[in-house]
Amino acid sequence: MKKVLLAAGLLACGFAGGYVAHLRWAGQPATAPHAAKQERSILYWYDPMHPSYRSDKPGIAPDCGMELVPMYADGASASSGAATPAGTINVSAEKQQMIGVETGYAGMAEGVKTLRAVGRVAVDETRVVRVQSRTEGWIEKVRADFTGRAVQQGETLLTFYSPEIVASEEEYLLALKADETMKHASMQSMAESGDALVQAARTRLERHWRLDAASIAELERTKKPVRAIAITAPVSGYVVTRNAYPNTRVTPEMDLYTLADLRHVWILADVAEADAPQVRLGATATIEPSYAPGRKFAARVTNILPQLDPQTRTLKVRLEAANPGQALRPDMFVNVEFHIPMPARLTVPDEAVIDTGNSQIVFIDRGNGAFEPRQVQIGDRYDGKVEILAGLEQGERIATSGAFLLDSESRMRGVAAGGAATAPHVHGGKP
Repeated sequence: MKKVLLAAGLLACGFAGGYVAHLRWAGQPATAPHAAKQERSILYWYDPMHPSYRSDKPGIAPDCGMELVPMYADGASASSGAATPAGTINVSAEKQQMIGVETGYAGMAEGVKTLRAVGRVAVDETRVVRVQSRTEGWIEKVRADFTGRAVQQGETLLTFYSPEIVASEEEYLLALKADETMKHASMQSMAESGDALVQAARTRLERHWRLDAASIAELERTKKPVRAIAITAPVSGYVVTRNAYPNTRVTPEMDLYTLADLRHVWILADVAEADAPQVRLGATATIEPSYAPGRKFAARVTNILPQLDPQTRTLKVRLEAANPGQALRPDMFVNVEFHIPMPARLTVPDEAVIDTGNSQIVFIDRGNGAFEPRQVQIGDRYDGKVEILAGLEQGERIATSGAFLLDSESRMRGVAAGGAATAPHVHGGKP
C-alpha cells in the first residue's frame, strides 16, 4: 500500500513540474492563471475648487479646505476609473449646489419666435378720398381752411358758384311749375308727363351734381335757384392736402381736398434680410409707439413688397392696425414685434448653451458629478430656448443652469493639466 501511495505522489509532482515548465516556455507567469491588475499612474493631486494648486501627495487644500483629488496620467476620471473625453470634469454635489448647477433633459418643444423690426406709420391708401367739384365754377367761401384739419362726414368744406348747377336748378323749378299747372288744368295725360319731367330734373340734381336733400328742399321752398352750392365731406378724416381758396376758379378734374381716414393706418416695417423668409402674409404682430413704451396695438401683415432695399438690406413689410383715438400718426416711428409660430423641435434652455463665437458647447451630465463638454450645432432661438440641429439626442441629460461656470472650470483644469483643453467632439447627427 505504501508503495502505491509513493508512486502516486511522484507522478503528481512530475505533472506539476511539467506544467510549470510549459508555462515558462510559453512566456506566461507561473504564479497564477490571471495577470495582476496594473495600477494607474498618478501625476499629482490638485484642488478641484482651485485647479492651479497642486501637491505631490493627497491631503486637504490649505485655502478652501477641499479634499485634493488625483490627476491620472491617462486622463481617467477619479470616480469611475475609466478614461473620459477631453475636458470632462467632476463636480461634487456640494459644489454643484454652491455654483448653481441644475440639470434637465433635451426634448421636443413648440413655441413662438419673436422678430423685432422698426416701422413707420403711413396713411391707409384705401381710406384716402379726393374731393372734386364735378363742374366749372368759382369758390366763394372756404370752411376747411388749413391742412391737418379734422372734418366730419357731411360737414361743409366750401361753397362755390356754378352756372351749370344754377341752370339745372332753374330747369327743376320750371318742371315743378309746369307739373303744377297741368294738375290744376286736370290734364291727366300731360300731368303724368310733368311728373316724369320733375323726376328727371331732380335726379340730375341729386346724382350728377350731388345736391343733398336739404338743398333741394330749400330750392322747392324759396322757388329760387341756390347760388352758393355747398361741397361736403364724403367721409370723416383729416385734410391731407388742400387746393381750395376763395375767389378761385375750379375745374372738374381739380382735387380741391384730399381727406384721409386715420381710424385705420398702415405700418411699413423694415425686416432684416435674414429674418424675411420667416414673415408670412396674415402673421400677427404687436406695434409699440416709441413715445409710449408699454402701449400695444395689434396688427396683421397684409402685404410683403417683392423687392429688397439694396442699401439697408431690409424687406418692406406692410401691416394694418386699428388706430383708436388716432394715437398713431403718419410718419411716426414704432417698434414692431412679429409673432412667428414654431413647430416642435429639439431644444434646450438658452442658458445651457455656451457660445464661444466659433463653436457652441453644452455639458452632458454623465452621473456621479461628471460633466462632459460637447460641441453642438444650433438653430433658431425662441421662448428662452435654443434649437439643436446636431450634436445632441432627445432625452440626454444636460446642465441647464451654471454651464458657464462648468465651462470655466473645464478650461482651468485643462490648463492645470499642462496644456490647453482639447476641443470637444460632435456627437450624433441632426435629430
